[in-house]
Amino acid sequence: MPPKVQQKSKEQKIAAAMAGGKGRKKKWSKGKNRDKVDNKVLMTKEQHERLHSEVPKMKLITVSAVVEKLKVNGGLARRALRELAEEGKIREVLISRSQRIYTRNVTEDE
Repeated sequence: MPPKVQQKSKEQKIAAAMAGGKGRKKKWSKGKNRDKVDNKVLMTKEQHERLHSEVPKMKLITVSAVVEKLKVNGGLARRALRELAEEGKIREVLISRSQRIYTRNVTEDE
């Protein structure tokens, strides 16, 4: 049998309990916060010019790519891409319910 360990007295137990205290309370994290994007709902003249100059040169054109590049609203980007497609500057590759994919319009003389 192992040797007996000396038991603490009642006063020592009370003193140890009082000294330890409860410790720190657990702090709950606030969760991960995303940065709020501030995309414009109306295009400026500079953004409109960039739309007509830069977007038709992109290989893969999606709504999210235009939103990132021009910092405009998603609805505004969809409308702008539709207009560019009607003008013939870009052409549709895939049109589904949720995603629209366009590409630059490559002609035979290029």
